[in-house]
Amino acid sequence: MSLTPVDIHNKEFGKKMRGYDEDEVNEFLDQIIKDYELILREKKELEDKLTSTNERLGHFSSIEDTLHKSIVVAQEAAEEVRGNAQKEAKLIIREAEKNADRIVNESLSKARKIALEIEELKKQSKVFRTRFKMLIEAQLDLIGHDDWDQLMEFEVDATELKALEDVDQ
Repeated sequence: MSLTPVDIHNKEFGKKMRGYDEDEVNEFLDQIIKDYELILREKKELEDKLTSTNERLGHFSSIEDTLHKSIVVAQEAAEEVRGNAQKEAKLIIREAEKNADRIVNESLSKARKIALEIEELKKQSKVFRTRFKMLIEAQLDLIGHDDWDQLMEFEVDATELKALEDVDQ
């Protein structure tokens, strides 16, 4: 059990002959009481401070645990977001590749169709050229024929035509 200032104050010593000076002993005990009370107060203050510090330490430990858990959750969320972003990126790439393939195939199909149309137009052009050439040659033959010369030599009497015209009316 701890000694208290009251215990020191109430302590009685037996008297003997040639003992200590009672006033000196009492003064010394009074000084011990004051110092002891001061030490006890300081001890109490330190205990209170220690309790407060332990409470704050517990609070900060709790905050640290919470922060640690938050960091872990944030890391997991970041991983999930990154994973989802990668999946979405792969889907977008696949979709883009499909669209690119479709566009290329459509373009190739159109190019083949246009090439066939060009070949058909070339054939039609050759046929048209051949026919046009034949027509022109036929017209040149017609123009170069002697019938034209005979037509130019043919004379018509305008008085005869006038008479024929009067008869018809």
